Amino acid sequence: MLRLAAFAVTSALAAAAAGPLPPLPPLSRLLAAPDRLTIVVADTGNPRADGEYRLECDPPGGNHPQAQDACARLEALAREGKDPFAPEPKNQLCTMQDGGRATARITGTWDGQRVDSRFRRTNGCEIRRWNDLEPVLPRGRS
Repeated sequence: MLRLAAFAVTSALAAAAAGPLPPLPPLSRLLAAPDRLTIVVADTGNPRADGEYRLECDPPGGNHPQAQDACARLEALAREGKDPFAPEPKNQLCTMQDGGRATARITGTWDGQRVDSRFRRTNGCEIRRWNDLEPVLPRGRS
């Protein structure tokens, strides 16, 4: 019994000397599906930008050419409380600009949510939406 008490005291002293443990992420984040996105880009006018890319975050990976920067952009938008994959609101006034024929589709999972979002550059609102997601999407022509 004395040995058990000495062990408990020694263990408590060792834990206190090591300092506090870092906080765990929220349980919902631990149980969420990993952040994995498939990004299909076409008709950007730049053959090196067109194609299909995989983007994984936490840690950044996949075959996306700017995985680390793309994940950082998504995290920044999340910290700002923005949903980077939300469509433009209906009945929004947008400038009549033509940003080219570029299209993109992003599917997968981000921040525990399913993603299936389409992007175009057909008017000022859609161009802004595309540009706001760079470098997840390649830089488009304006």
